[in-house]
Amino acid sequence: MPSVNIIRGARVGSAPERPAERYQLAPRRAVTYWCRNGHATQIRMASDADVPALWDCPRCGLPAGRDADNPPGRARPEPYKTHLAYVKERRSDAEGEAILAEALAALRRRRGRD
Repeated sequence: MPSVNIIRGARVGSAPERPAERYQLAPRRAVTYWCRNGHATQIRMASDADVPALWDCPRCGLPAGRDADNPPGRARPEPYKTHLAYVKERRSDAEGEAILAEALAALRRRRGRD
């Protein structure tokens, strides 16, 4: 007797498709946001949900608003700071030189170059 797959087109672990009459999608509405670069983002939200004033643009990352003619500006107007810039805000040049001299002295002691 030949081996025949009785259930054709199915894979292991698959479940039958649920009939449409057993469930109903929640009522939704489309909300559109615009960013400074002119990107339009349409988000589907539940009709009873509160709509946020701002949404991050998925294309450029800028904040997007509901008004197409007047989109919001950058969330952070100042430029990105490096780690070194933050360190220089906390320490003076003299403090930095003292810390560097201390670290170099400790390194020389560990290596046996006293």
